[in-house]
Amino acid sequence: MAEIRVYPDPVLRQKSKRVKHIDGAIARLIDDMVETMHEVGGVGLAAPQVGTPLRVVVIELPGEEILVLVNPEIVKRSGERQVEEGCLSIPGYRGEIKRSEKVTAKGLDRRGREIRIKGEGLLAQVLEHEIDHLNGITYIEHLESIDNLSQVAPDTETPEI
Repeated sequence: MAEIRVYPDPVLRQKSKRVKHIDGAIARLIDDMVETMHEVGGVGLAAPQVGTPLRVVVIELPGEEILVLVNPEIVKRSGERQVEEGCLSIPGYRGEIKRSEKVTAKGLDRRGREIRIKGEGLLAQVLEHEIDHLNGITYIEHLESIDNLSQVAPDTETPEI
C-alpha cells in the first residue's frame, strides 16, 4: 500500500506527465494504486495522490469492475449538477461544487488498448475528479465560496473519491 499524499503536498499541484510506455513499472503502479484505494475505502485514485506525477487513474464504483485509465482525457461533457465531494488527499472535509451530469473520457487500459468511457452521475463525477488531479487541480479549486467547504467526522459513510 502506498501513502496517500495530503494537501498541500506539491505533487498534488503539478501537472502529471503522459505515460510513454505501459511496462512493468506502470503495471506495479496500477496494482499498488488499486490496493491503496481498497485499503482506504476510496472509489477513485490518481497517481499524484500516491506521489507519482504520471497520468494514471484507477476507479472502482461499488459493485462495478475496476477501471484503469492511462493518459485519460475528457472529450465531452454535458449538463451540470451540484454535488458534495470529498477527497482522500483532503481528509476531514467535503465541499459543494458543480460537476457535469455526463462525461465521455478516452485513454488507454492497462494493456495499452484505447478505450472510451461514457459515465453519468457518480462515474462522471469521479472521472472529472481524478482527471483534475492529473492536471494539478483539487476539488477545492471548484468551490464557489469557502463557505461551501465543511468539516466532517472521519467515520462518515460516504466514500471518498
